[in-house]
Amino acid sequence: MDDDTPDEVIAELKSRPIGVWGVAQIAAGTGLAVYAMWAGILQPGFRKVPLKLQVPYIPASRAQVQNVMTLLRGRQGGLVDLGSGDGRIVLEAHRRGFIPAVGYELNPWLVRLARFYAWRAGHHGKVSYRREDLWKQVDLTKCKNVTVFLAPSVLSLLQEKLEAELPDDALVVAGRFPLPDWKPCIIEGHGMDRAWAYSVQEQRQHTVNRNNLTATESFTVN
Repeated sequence: MDDDTPDEVIAELKSRPIGVWGVAQIAAGTGLAVYAMWAGILQPGFRKVPLKLQVPYIPASRAQVQNVMTLLRGRQGGLVDLGSGDGRIVLEAHRRGFIPAVGYELNPWLVRLARFYAWRAGHHGKVSYRREDLWKQVDLTKCKNVTVFLAPSVLSLLQEKLEAELPDDALVVAGRFPLPDWKPCIIEGHGMDRAWAYSVQEQRQHTVNRNNLTATESFTVN
């Protein structure tokens, strides 16, 4: 899917009813801003998405973005952000030298919003935001750096895809919620700003050890 031009992005955003944007602007700086954005503009984009895969739009805080970048320090190559929202992780990753930096997001309004922010920051054409189905269209076999800001219900499903497809030297960084069954190698930050880093190679070894232990216990019982 090709990126919209800046003029197309702005026109698309302006085509929404002024009242909705007005409410979001008036409520800026409060919790009402997020709710207004979600209920009035972004939630309709999820109507065809299964309920358990829907993730309410909650922008990453500056501290969350910083913690994610800290965990990625020293890494090189490209970066993929799964559930990229308004694109701020992808933008910051590009600024820090991750090329290409790509965001995958199901909600079409968030994709357009992310492209608008990229254009406004002067990075239009340098980062990519794609509306693709993570489960059916996104191939992770060549991804070395992956970030995720998703709900626990989605993470429990996603970890299987990550372990099955990612190369051994990949690093996964989860923000806001950890991967439920993975053991992090590093944790950065506190509370809701916390981020967890996972080595795919270590996770695969954990899985092998767990399976071996289960098989041994089963053999002993029998």
